[in-house]
Amino acid sequence: MTVLLMTPPMTQLNTPYPATAYLTGFLRSRGYDAQQRDPAIELFLEMMTSDGLDIMRQHVEENFEQFDDDELPDVIYTFLSEFDRYSLCVEPVIRFLQGKDSSLALRIISRRFLPEGPAFDAIEQMAVVSGDVLKNAFGDLGVQDQAKYLATLFINDLSAVITQGVDPYFEVSRYGERLAAANPRFDDLYDILMGEPSFSSEILEQLVECYLEETQPSVVALTVPFPGNVLGALRIAQTCKAINSDITIVMGGGFVNTELRALKDPRIFEFVDFICLDDGERPFITLLEYLDGQREFDQLVRTYCLAEDENGELFVHFNDNKSLHDIPQTDVGAPIYDGLPLNDYLSLCEMLNPMHRIWSDGRWNKLTIAHGCYWRKCSFCDVSLDYIDRYDAAGADILIDRIEQLIEETGQTGFHFVDEAAPPKALFALAKRLIERNVVISWWGNIRFEKTFTPERCQLLADSGCIAVSGGLEVASDRLLKLMKKGVSVEQVARVTRGFSDAGILVHAYLMYGFPTQTEQETIDSLEMVRQMMQQGCFQSAYWHRFAATIHSPIGINPQDYGITLVERPETLFAENDVDFLDPTGTDHDMLGKGLRKSLYNFMHGIGFDQPLDFWFDQAVENTTVKKRLIENSVNSMIATS
Repeated sequence: MTVLLMTPPMTQLNTPYPATAYLTGFLRSRGYDAQQRDPAIELFLEMMTSDGLDIMRQHVEENFEQFDDDELPDVIYTFLSEFDRYSLCVEPVIRFLQGKDSSLALRIISRRFLPEGPAFDAIEQMAVVSGDVLKNAFGDLGVQDQAKYLATLFINDLSAVITQGVDPYFEVSRYGERLAAANPRFDDLYDILMGEPSFSSEILEQLVECYLEETQPSVVALTVPFPGNVLGALRIAQTCKAINSDITIVMGGGFVNTELRALKDPRIFEFVDFICLDDGERPFITLLEYLDGQREFDQLVRTYCLAEDENGELFVHFNDNKSLHDIPQTDVGAPIYDGLPLNDYLSLCEMLNPMHRIWSDGRWNKLTIAHGCYWRKCSFCDVSLDYIDRYDAAGADILIDRIEQLIEETGQTGFHFVDEAAPPKALFALAKRLIERNVVISWWGNIRFEKTFTPERCQLLADSGCIAVSGGLEVASDRLLKLMKKGVSVEQVARVTRGFSDAGILVHAYLMYGFPTQTEQETIDSLEMVRQMMQQGCFQSAYWHRFAATIHSPIGINPQDYGITLVERPETLFAENDVDFLDPTGTDHDMLGKGLRKSLYNFMHGIGFDQPLDFWFDQAVENTTVKKRLIENSVNSMIATS
């Protein structure tokens, strides 16, 4: 039995999504012939060729033939008027971003080689307030990074051409996302799948046909981490069934785990045969054993499939089978990247901020320190689901064995630990063993800003190779942090993040606005806290998220405890996750969100700290009540006692 695992478009362009690598390693350790492919990166690379651009131009000209030049979207007008330059540059730029042609950097930074569409407006917008922004950011010697930033803007323009002029469901990281995300009905996706294939889906079909010819699988497994992967997954499944109806198609992944827990629409099984929930190893290997005649149907674990009732009517059947336990972290094995085009991923520089760009720049080996979250109390989090609730750690030496195995296979020493929140004790143990075993890596991951991260322990992590951490400050309000059950205070976060920064570790903070009962005053005070913390060097990068209540979180389960009322929802037949709610506080979060994002964008480029807070908003807002030197005094007290 040959199993082919794939990640549908689109995820990241700089590194493989880790799910297929983990499952490939696990299945091979159990004796299965497991193969893997990444159609997401290969689809994008097929588009980004001179031939691909020729086809794009044909579609654009057909779709906009009734438009005058002055009616065309800016990105479409630039693409058509500068087409020869786009066609000339696209393949060299891709090679440059793959690290295969570094000498092109000098031509790129000349600003005369690449055609510059609307994406390049970002440079001018920053230049208005900060002079020559590129020279300020990169100096005279940062040639490669500056070229990478400009090349990324070039790619962003071409991606926008595809979305606006060729394929409305295409986005680099959210392919058809709005068709699937929290959509209670399957109708939208079904109608698209039954219609004419798009530009991108035609290329995807050709890739899948090649994969099937190469591997001759009897089972195809599709991991669907995000809503933006669902359309691509079902297109792949549709193609597989058209080529060979005997292939068994299995779907799982993060989207399935969070959004398809109330699945009732049988039409999805026109494309896939089985859908597995939660951690994939146990459900998938049990399913393979069933397909191989080694298990009975009723032994399937957390698996959906189509069944027939006594009247011959089809319905969605779910088999739970709690008698079989999940595979412990000690036994899941190391990820294997064999089959993925590791030399073809693109290192992008989407933002000048050195911490913010880490997500898209460089190819990272992905590893999990522990399954689940050791804290699992935050009221906004899906603490009722397996991926958060079931905590299971592997141990430092096992992790380092896997790290060494991955270095040997990939030749890369960069690691991204993809935990929900890496447990501090496990991190400290890992750091000590990395140093003791003389294993040289660079690593980063997500943590909680706990007081256990003292300056001395931050330095230990840095000495072991830690280059960056990210974590949730969420709302910089002690009242709301307590309501969230976050287990931290604002001043504690300031001290911990400053400790990381002083150790030379970059810090990214996740921020949130629109939390239940959050007032305008609390939002403005949060912004002032963020301004002070960034000015004091506590963290270098951050992102404001608009709060969304999810059906699996304590807020979604018990909204009355948080002062809100959930909006009545239609019956769920397909996806369910985010839920709308009514907050009697009545704060205008839409207005505030624009100012929050605008101010943070400037702060991340080191500018705008001296502007009054109301400068960032389109209308008058509350004055902050936060003391001007609150964070400075808090940080100084930590330094004085350390």
